Amino acid sequence: MSKLVASRIVVIGGGIAGLASAALLARDGHSVTLIEARDQLGGRAGSWEKDGFRFDTGPSWYLMPEVFDHFFKLLGTTAEEQLKLVTLDPGYRVLFEGVAEPIDITASREENLDTFAAIEPKSWARMERYLESARETYEIAKLRFLYTSFASIRPLLRRDVVSKLGTLVRLLLSPLSRLVGRTVKDRRLRQILGYPAVFLGSSPYIAPSMYHLMSHLDLEGGVLYPMGGFTRLIEAIAGLARAEGVTIVTGASARRILSDHGRVTGVDYTDAARQTHTLAADIVVSAADLHHTETQLLPLAQQTFPQSYWDKKVPGPSALLLYLGVSGELPELEHHTLFFARDWKKGFAKIFGKKSSIPDPASIYVCKPSGIDPTVAPAGHENVFVLVPIPADPSLGHGADLDAVGDRVIEQIGEWAGIPDLASRIVLRRAVGPADFVDDLNSWRGTALGPAHILGQSAMFRAGNRSKKVRGLFYAGGSTIPGIGLPMCLISAEVLVKRLRHDTSTEPMAEPLQRTV
Repeated sequence: MSKLVASRIVVIGGGIAGLASAALLARDGHSVTLIEARDQLGGRAGSWEKDGFRFDTGPSWYLMPEVFDHFFKLLGTTAEEQLKLVTLDPGYRVLFEGVAEPIDITASREENLDTFAAIEPKSWARMERYLESARETYEIAKLRFLYTSFASIRPLLRRDVVSKLGTLVRLLLSPLSRLVGRTVKDRRLRQILGYPAVFLGSSPYIAPSMYHLMSHLDLEGGVLYPMGGFTRLIEAIAGLARAEGVTIVTGASARRILSDHGRVTGVDYTDAARQTHTLAADIVVSAADLHHTETQLLPLAQQTFPQSYWDKKVPGPSALLLYLGVSGELPELEHHTLFFARDWKKGFAKIFGKKSSIPDPASIYVCKPSGIDPTVAPAGHENVFVLVPIPADPSLGHGADLDAVGDRVIEQIGEWAGIPDLASRIVLRRAVGPADFVDDLNSWRGTALGPAHILGQSAMFRAGNRSKKVRGLFYAGGSTIPGIGLPMCLISAEVLVKRLRHDTSTEPMAEPLQRTV
């Protein structure tokens, strides 16, 4: 590992990836300034408050807890010290179009196997093999494919990878839906096993079978929740970043990444008064949307990923998000409740197809954190967050332009969950749509998540974290390796540090992070 020199580093973007990158880089001995265009930190993992309600504006599933804990340990603390985590049981409930009885997925692997076997008696042995494969694939992914920049392929040529190469290739070349279809026949069970592809901004019909590893997380690993919501996670990481010496400037919108003779020199940004400032830098890390960074902050000659690159890529879905304050209790809903349409293959085709449109009826995700967290809603009320996957198309408009769709979604939730008076009990309502993701987050094509995890956009095929045109310019976040989701964004920050250290290993770094500057 090379000895590094202390650098002036500017991080663009105050989402979880930017904050995590800034914290680790400062701990490594660099002088770090983070700029965030909005007045609040968190990016997609933001917070919105009104009339006594507080909503997490985006991510709401706490999966891969060991990844969070490892990140905190790099900074000399633990997830237990920083967060109050509770296990959800059931982890989530699933309601199906045309089926009266829901299915609850619990925190127990054995109970979940019993649930599957009660519906499909011959599925037990196949499900055991499926979950064992999911666990093995997850473990090898963590050890070899997530914590690496793929700067060198040699570290991947280990016995554990080579011995499973045939299996890994088959999992990469076959869609998740095919593996699921060989495991269970019941439509409801197939949907439960296929839905995790949506967490990856994809569909079970285009995501590689490799991602069946996600079932290890929810069917076996359990689902957690940080009390206070995901804004508490952001606050914890921001606090650790500041403790490491990071200067955080909000209301600072990056306008241009500066360079001289192919070497980065700094960043121009404008403040709330539209005054322009320049921050000198030896290294710039953009944790903003990669499409925006490349096509808007750099001239064409310096773009590693120009518009022509993006024209060939597949975005993950956008979303209609509804933030609802509801009077009275909603025992019909769990903390996480999924609503699956009968013909969801048709629904995914509408989202990802060439002739895209909003599915109707839609498959819907609903989160009700007020069931266990009294801080997110006034007494006697429920906090309800609704996510409807829709095409990544900014022309669909802002949330306010999608009120009619929102009305149908609320009616659907009420009908399927047995809450006929749901609409009349809503006392607060806000909607966010694809155009809002563009306006607020500079999101490519209005996607809610980032580039979809299909074969050509996963692992070493995903956009790398280093500019090939400007020395000293690096990337972090869901647009780059390893991919979408809060745990992946934390890992992207660690992979960034490894890239700067010329560390081509595939394993997570030793805890705590040892300073090299």
